[in-house]
Amino acid sequence: QVQLVESGGGLVQAGGSLRLSCAASGRTFNSYAMGWFRQAPGKEREFVAAIRWSGGSTYYADSVKGRFTISRDNAKNTVYLQMRSLKPEDTAVYYCAASPVYYRDTSYYTAADFGSWGQGTQVTVSS
Repeated sequence: QVQLVESGGGLVQAGGSLRLSCAASGRTFNSYAMGWFRQAPGKEREFVAAIRWSGGSTYYADSVKGRFTISRDNAKNTVYLQMRSLKPEDTAVYYCAASPVYYRDTSYYTAADFGSWGQGTQVTVSS
């Protein structure tokens, strides 16, 4: 099992930036990819971005493409989500997750492929 701890959430004005971090520990060698998801009140959890540990291939939801950047530091077992030009509709609890599934094309990943989840970090964007 992989343990995940998110940090970096908070309150920011529209147009601002935040960087989320996700530190992984435990059986990280079983993880091929990391993902960020988010869940707004009254809505289902949705995919935000994914990255493979090996090669760094990335994939983004259309709603965040061009504004968010996912990256990883393999030496630190940490994944980041840099969020820019934030909008009120980005308000949600953000979760990172680890997947034991390998896809060469990261666009194939869905929530069902991720078996380990963090506790979430709140991001609130005020208008």
